[in-house]
Amino acid sequence: MGRSKNDVWVGLFVLAGLAALVFLALQSANLASLSLRSTYRVTARFENIGGLKPKAAVRSAGVVVGRVAEIQFDNTHFQANVVMEMDARHKFPKDSSMQILTSGLLGEQYVGISPGYEEESLAAGGIVTHTQSAVVLESLIGQFLYNQAASGGGPGAAAVKP
Repeated sequence: MGRSKNDVWVGLFVLAGLAALVFLALQSANLASLSLRSTYRVTARFENIGGLKPKAAVRSAGVVVGRVAEIQFDNTHFQANVVMEMDARHKFPKDSSMQILTSGLLGEQYVGISPGYEEESLAAGGIVTHTQSAVVLESLIGQFLYNQAASGGGPGAAAVKP
């Protein structure tokens, strides 16, 4: 009888450890949001969102103030609508601007919000139009190469000229 009682305790301990590992994995991947705080939804329109994904962070001054809830394509404006759930504790002026930024070595993208100066705050259902799209590395490289070719030479052209 004593051995089976020990087996039950060991089994419960192993299950608790596995549950803790699953919880940590979900938290580190931003897949589990256990926040019970109240939120409000705000939409921002971007020309290009790059690799932004739902559940990405919304940060102001490096502090997470919300999460990306969903991303949609607007057929009338031909822009990406990024719907964000902002923490109700944080109020931002109505003329705040948003931009898509990259953090870390792996290039995780997030939405950065810069507060404006208006007295009136963003409300639920508000739309932010002051946005800056993501910087796409492939576009920058292509533009650089095009400018080099248009100027009459590549990177080594200066060394060949007499």
